[in-house]
Amino acid sequence: MLFRSSVPGPTELYLIRHAIAAERGEDWPDDDKRPLTQRGVTRFKESVAGLKWLDCTIDEIFTSPLVRARQTGEILAANIPGKPTVKILDALSPGHTPGSVLAQLAKVARRRRIALVGHEPGLGELAAHLVGAGRALPFKKGGACLIDIESLSSRRAGALNWFVTPKVLRRLGR
Repeated sequence: MLFRSSVPGPTELYLIRHAIAAERGEDWPDDDKRPLTQRGVTRFKESVAGLKWLDCTIDEIFTSPLVRARQTGEILAANIPGKPTVKILDALSPGHTPGSVLAQLAKVARRRRIALVGHEPGLGELAAHLVGAGRALPFKKGGACLIDIESLSSRRAGALNWFVTPKVLRRLGR
């Protein structure tokens, strides 16, 4: 499947798993509405400092429509230079294939440095698809990676520049 995109040239994709969220259960019977915990908010702000240390430049942020992913994207946007707008990408919600994420992203992305905030296992499957790996890359909550791809429509494997746990991001940000 070939995707058309208005974004010419190489694309930097930052894949970020949402931060620590409230546990599933009686308090949150609707999984879509589970928010970040205060610990998740605090730790992810520290992780964003690590992303800045890695000299991340992000022009657009797309998140899953689920509350915890949107909150993670908003924290990211508020704490990096340029304060990019956070936009919803329905295909980042659980249950979508890497192909559907890329197809939807190709229709709406306008820049070349893009952050995608989502969930496991979909985010790990997307990362594997982008780099041509046989297995999903396991993202911890608040973890991130940077993958360079030729374009959103490219069929060639991208290059994994780095894949960092949230613990390492927090240490880098100190």
